[in-house]
Amino acid sequence: MIPRYARPEMTAIWEPATKFRIWYEIEAHACDAQAKLGVIPQENADAVWKAKDVEFDVARIDEIEAVTKHDVIAFLTHLAEHVGSDEARVVHQGMTSSDVLDTCLNVQLVHAADILLEGVDKVLAALKKRALEHKMTVRVGRSHGIHAEPTTMGLTFARFYAEMDRNKNRLEKAKWEIATGAISGAVGTFANIDPAVEEHVCEKLGLRAEPISTQVIPRDRHAMFFATLGVIASSIENIAIEIRHMQRTEVLEGAEFFSMGQKGSSAMPHKKNPVLTENLTGLARLVRMTVIPAMENVALWHERDISHSSVERGIGPDATITLDFALNRLAGVVDKMIIYPQNMLDNMNKFPGLVMSQRVLLALPQAGVSREDAYSMVQRNALKVWEERLDFRELLLADEEVVAALGVDGINEKFDMGYHTKHVDTIFKRVFGE
Repeated sequence: MIPRYARPEMTAIWEPATKFRIWYEIEAHACDAQAKLGVIPQENADAVWKAKDVEFDVARIDEIEAVTKHDVIAFLTHLAEHVGSDEARVVHQGMTSSDVLDTCLNVQLVHAADILLEGVDKVLAALKKRALEHKMTVRVGRSHGIHAEPTTMGLTFARFYAEMDRNKNRLEKAKWEIATGAISGAVGTFANIDPAVEEHVCEKLGLRAEPISTQVIPRDRHAMFFATLGVIASSIENIAIEIRHMQRTEVLEGAEFFSMGQKGSSAMPHKKNPVLTENLTGLARLVRMTVIPAMENVALWHERDISHSSVERGIGPDATITLDFALNRLAGVVDKMIIYPQNMLDNMNKFPGLVMSQRVLLALPQAGVSREDAYSMVQRNALKVWEERLDFRELLLADEEVVAALGVDGINEKFDMGYHTKHVDTIFKRVFGE
């Protein structure tokens, strides 16, 4: 990813130097296990650890690879330059390149998941704070973009919190799913290397041994991981879209924080644009873009081909770096966004009392009016509010049929706003447990 949408904590995971350090650890731990089994001399295994503080020369490895046309061989050649060719002659004993590549990739994805989980926690904290702050701040709920019934701003934040909390659970499972390693040799049969080597390496790297690999770790694990990132990205967009809607001039129920010196437009000085959440919508598309290729990587020829390799070299960094940036940006947007409670009430009252139509509709059949007649009685008054901006309650009080069925007090009672917020505490307890 370009630096504009990347944070150094996540980018560092995908640096070549980090990759080569993980490759080294895999090879060194494998040598320890091989020596313990008596497959290679202990002194050779010990010699490999002479490079434990070496900063591997990426340019030198690239230079070797230009000749070998093989990245793992290039690394092993460079490693031998540090530990000695005789000492390094038994490094990689019984292993295949994918043992190193796949185990390394999964280590990187596990580390990436840890950083992403930190980002999710930041979003959750911001959403919870704003939900509690605006627990009873009334706003109109909308379906199809049209006024429906009253809700609260706190409930809006709470539902996003619940969604992101589910995403945290999904990501934890995806991290567990991807946390396997394979040191099983060519086509995964362990013919040339003992399964104990795999167990040792995985334990040292914080992974589980892959129960059955071919020459690669099964790619359904990776498909699950990237699909989870795609779902999280969609949730980020879900929140961003709501904020973008709230910031529209005609709505203005909430807005991104606009800092001192910030400019909204090169042409129109008055503009305050929702640029951060628009950016989040775009970044979500980039993360989701990686999901289909990850799923297509599941189907490989026989015990392996490398059609997945070039894909993962791209989507591994791109998806995790982009999502990490998006999560941290979203946490900041939610934490600092401005809420306009009075505008929420003003918007709801643009069509006075109209959001109470269902209460009247429910009351009329209970008063003996048929459902069909009740709907007709309510709708004819509601349409006048739409068309003439009249007060819905006043229209009902002037409608003889409605008054005959409900009475004046019965009609007035249907316009109590507390009716719509009476279960907010229950919902909050379900979401936050408090």
